[in-house]
Amino acid sequence: QVLSLPIVVIVHGNQDNNAKATVLWDNAFSEIDRVPFVVAERVPWEKMCDTLNLKFMAEVQTTKGLLKEHYFFLAQKIFNDHSASFEDFQSRSVSWAQFNKEILPGRGFTFWQWFDGVLDLTKRCLKSYWSDRLIIGFISKQYVCKLLSTEPDGTFLLRFSDSEIGGVTIAHVIRGKDGSSQVENIQPFSAKDLSIRSLGDRIRDLGQLRNLYPNTPKDQAFGSHYNKEQTGKD
Repeated sequence: QVLSLPIVVIVHGNQDNNAKATVLWDNAFSEIDRVPFVVAERVPWEKMCDTLNLKFMAEVQTTKGLLKEHYFFLAQKIFNDHSASFEDFQSRSVSWAQFNKEILPGRGFTFWQWFDGVLDLTKRCLKSYWSDRLIIGFISKQYVCKLLSTEPDGTFLLRFSDSEIGGVTIAHVIRGKDGSSQVENIQPFSAKDLSIRSLGDRIRDLGQLRNLYPNTPKDQAFGSHYNKEQTGKD
């Protein structure tokens, strides 16, 4: 006999997401010489960050991993704590329940279900944008408002939707004639939307978008991602 890697038997495709969470947790946090099926109920947040980063890079097939500011946003999300500092989170541990049992506040899904949706979207539609560091992605709506509020009209950035699984949204500045600024979030694009028209082409279509935050003209940032427009019969 030989010990196998963990397997989970499912009876329907809608259980796939939870099965992946079980396998990921087991692979990352079980000891090699453990009693079968015994796995830690809580793990250090730092180890969780390493696991999410490795999973992201392997799944998306990119060499560009998660950054310190991404971990900070993910910690705020999983712990539902917006007052702690980055260092505070480093000393915390995260439970299986926080990872994939408890529903996120005000949402209908768990942390892992949300993160897995981001993985799937990035893998299918956003790999090249992520690898070119054109997507900040893991950033809160509140922090986006803080970043963009002092920027010129038409400055924008890309973030993963908080309210939908597997969506990417564009936040941009609209500055009024009186100089006041407003940050608008465009309705998130799903993988289905982006299979119909790519993210680069959608950005080109939107005339109100001018510079990718902090100050790169959009054609310079996204030009290589534009598709040649078909002329003649549409």
